[in-house]
Order: sequence, then structure tokens, then C-alpha cells
Amino acid sequence: MSDSQDTWLRAATALNLLAVDPVGLGGLWLRARSGPVRDRLIEGLSALPLPLRKIHPTIANEQLFGGVDVSATLAAGKVVETKGLIGQPSALILTMAERAEANLAGKLAIALDDNTCHNLILLDEGDGDEEQAPPALRDRLALHLDATDIAWQDTTDPTLPQADIDAARARLETIQADDTVSKYLTIFAKDLGIDSLRAPLLAVRTARVHCALFGDGEIDEDDLRAAVQLVYAQRATRMPEPEPESQDDTPPPPPDTNEGDQGDESETPDDFQIPEEVLMEAVKATLPADLLAHLAKQESKAKTPAGAGSGDKKKGNRRGRPLPSRPGQIDGTSKVDLVATLRAAAPWQPIRRKCSPRGTNLHIRAEDIRLKRFEEKSDRLLIFAVDASGSAAFSRLNEAKGAIELLLAEAYARRDHVALVAFRGDSAEILLPPTRSLVQTKRRLAALPGGGGTPLAAGLKSALDLALQARKRGMTPTVAILTDGRANIALDGTANRATAGEDADKMAKSLRSNAVECLVIDMSNRPQQALKQLSETLLAPYVPLPRADAKRLSKAVSTVLSD
Repeated sequence: MSDSQDTWLRAATALNLLAVDPVGLGGLWLRARSGPVRDRLIEGLSALPLPLRKIHPTIANEQLFGGVDVSATLAAGKVVETKGLIGQPSALILTMAERAEANLAGKLAIALDDNTCHNLILLDEGDGDEEQAPPALRDRLALHLDATDIAWQDTTDPTLPQADIDAARARLETIQADDTVSKYLTIFAKDLGIDSLRAPLLAVRTARVHCALFGDGEIDEDDLRAAVQLVYAQRATRMPEPEPESQDDTPPPPPDTNEGDQGDESETPDDFQIPEEVLMEAVKATLPADLLAHLAKQESKAKTPAGAGSGDKKKGNRRGRPLPSRPGQIDGTSKVDLVATLRAAAPWQPIRRKCSPRGTNLHIRAEDIRLKRFEEKSDRLLIFAVDASGSAAFSRLNEAKGAIELLLAEAYARRDHVALVAFRGDSAEILLPPTRSLVQTKRRLAALPGGGGTPLAAGLKSALDLALQARKRGMTPTVAILTDGRANIALDGTANRATAGEDADKMAKSLRSNAVECLVIDMSNRPQQALKQLSETLLAPYVPLPRADAKRLSKAVSTVLSD
């Protein structure tokens, strides 16, 4: 059986388990790109005994949790509340779950903890480890599926007959897991580096549901194998190290017969007959082959990327993505959220009408005012300041051009703006103003000549001017400086190495004082101390690449820019 077929069988098993016990298992984290395979899996959710309702990462609080029906409240003279999606038992399908922010994840997590009538399906379309559904939600869902590598020809109808599902649901309460099974799964979770207390509980529940659907009334090896594959595999952070074989021929000491000694609780219970190696092989069959490299990559990322193609976020009250309104005062510049204001005032109308001589009129007070808020994301501008002097052309200019072309392609895919500044001779020139045209940028870059002095200060000044202009237009600029560090032309165009260094330092301080993010790429044959000092002045990352081709140079720059 191929890996694709094996994964599909595991996916079908997960869907049927979810149909038997949707509330007890919490839900499913489905990681797959949009396509026919994912559509078929979603069709399999129709067997759930709950209505399916789709939600999106930007859903409003009123839609999710309900609120005050303003028109009905004013008509009835008493508070009339509407029920949100959380107020009705349902299976919530969160599309684009990798884009869900912490605010929404926290609200859904609280709803899952407080309400026992819901099921959550996370449709994760993320690419790579940096784009995943929120961990707070993943931790509350028992089942996990990664369908990215399933071929369509290996798929079949994933659901079992409804009679089998109903019979398993009726049989579930008779399937019990004794303390030995619970202890065994808890110890196994500890060996895999799983620190969540929910994981063993969900694994026991999964084993019970699997036994009710496929077993004979008592939890056995097949039930535990399915539980660890569907619950533990995506949560594992390490693989247990095998115990070293003893080289000593001395016989082991006799067992301690002291009844008061309870032994080491970390050891597997002796009265449980399923060997741990069986479950370990089940986990290994589900985990990626490069688990250790995968985990190392996860730990090395101290920060999460802000998102492809996105610049700074700023909050305001004029435009952008709507945020929940907040109490405030009318100042002539802020927009009043009329609906939210009426909702805040509606519960107090009966009391205010009795206490006011105006009678049945609508009473709005200052504390009822709610102001609109918006969050606006600016476009990102990546400014390439390229050293085209004679020394750079002699060493690394061709590699730099190739790396910039690769970076430009990535920037185009992220919908970033790019600009190109070249400094050579005695001055700097803006070869390309901010644009999204990949063809035009490549054409200008290919025509970039090399030769002459290194006016580093002039290049920094042109990049600063371009960055400040872009910021006035609402962009978030980042300057990538590619040079070999041998500055020898001052700002006035004279050939003076000492003055050139001082001018470059002044321009670097100007970039820092204006809070322009920068990146210094040393493309000389040997790392230059002057460029390292320049990066310290800029408070920017320093990337020395003495022996790198265009591909490695592009990869290093992309890694630094995404952090």
C-alpha cells in the first residue's frame, strides 16, 4: 500500500470517529490545500449529527456570539437578544484557519471549554511551519490530518454506513478505559515530549470511540495504534531514545519485595501487554522522515513573520479593516458606530423613559457613544541599494544581480513593491522607483554596469530619501544594502576614504533615527569589519556571504527579512 493510500485510510478513519463522537473528540485539524481531495473530506463531514456552519477569520462578534437586536428591542420596550452561531449546537468549520488571529482563537477556545455541544473543524491552507492554525485551538481538538500528499486516484467514499455509525454511538458508553490504559497513554505522551494534559485525555477518548466502531468491546492494540497516530503524532516534540544495552555480565539485583515501595511511576505498567515499540512504529509511520530537522527549524524561529506582503499595522477611525468599536467621545473627527451605540443604549431605555419628562423618546447619553475603529495594513517596499563599483563588480556583482532577481520574484509573489538604487563612480542613481513590475525591474538590473569608485554614503542617502517618500505614501520601507564595504567616495564626490567613511556613518545614523529597517549584506570575498560596524550603527542584521552563489545569497536574505 502506498503512503497516499495509507494516509487516506487514516483520514477516513478520523472522519468516521468524528461522526460517532463529534463533541467528545472536540474536532479536527485538517491541513490541506483547496482541491478535490479536501472537498471530498469535507463532504464526509455530512455524517456528523450536527449542522455544519462555515465561519471565517474575520467574523464579527455579533455573528459568532449574538447581541442585542436594536429594532426589536426598541419596538418591544425590552431587551431582545439574537443568538449567534455559538448559541446553537453545530459543527463550526473555520476556513483559512492559519489566518485566524489570537483574539478569535481565544474566543473559540473559551466557547469550546464552556459549551459541550460544539465541534470545530480547522481548514488549514498554510504553507510551511510558519503558517498554521492557532495552537490554542489545535490543542483542544483530538484529531489531525495532513492531506497535502494524498492523490485523487487513491480516494474513495470515506464514510461508513449510517447504521454502523449509529450502532457505535449507542455502544460508546459501554466502552470504558481502565486506569492501566490511561496510565500507559500518559506515560507514552511524556516519552514523546507532549506537555499538554489534554492530549492523554483525548487519546483515551479516541481509543474508546475506535473500539466502539471497530472493536469487540475491549480496547486493544489496534485502538491504541489509531489513537496515537491521530492524537499524538502532530503533538510529538521528540522521539524517545532507546535504552543503552548493558555491557556488564553481572546478574541484576533481586527485586525489592517491599510492599510500600510503589516503584518508578515513569515505567510502563507491567500488567499491560501491548509493547511500546508497536505504538512507536505507528507514530513513526505518521511523522515526517525529517522530524529532527523539522523540530530544529521550529525552535530556531524566535519570531513569527508578519505575513507575506504586509507592512506595519496601524489603527485609526477612518479606513481599513473594521475592528470592534470602543466607547469614546464625539470629537468631530471620529466616526460614530450608530448600531453599536444603539445596542449600548437599548437596555436602559425603559428606566430612562420613566425618569425623563420627554416620555417615550429615544434617550442616548454620552456613555452610550461607540466609535468605529479600523486597522490598516500598509504595503511593504523593499529598496535594493546595490554597490556597482569596480571592486564589487570584480568580486560579486554578478552573484548580487542573480540574487536580486530571485528576491524580486519572491517580492512579486508577495505583492511587495520594489525599488532599485545603484551607487558607483561618484554618485548614486535611482534606477527604478517603487514598482511591482517584475519585467521592468529585471531589465534595469541587467543593464546595470559596474566600475568606478564606491560612494556608499550617496547610496545610503538615496535609499533614505526614497524610504521617506514611500513612508509618506503609506508604505513600510525596508532597505537591503549589498556592498563590499570599500567606501572611498565622499558625499561631495571627492575621493577621500576617511571622509567617505565618516559620511557613510552619518547617513547610517540618519537611517536609524528615521526608524528605517535595514539589512547589510557583505558580498566581499572576506567579511569586512567596516560593514559589521555599519550594521551596528544601523541596528540592522549583518549577513556576510563570502562564498555564496545567487541562490544561497537569496535564501539568506529571505530568511533575515522574514524574521
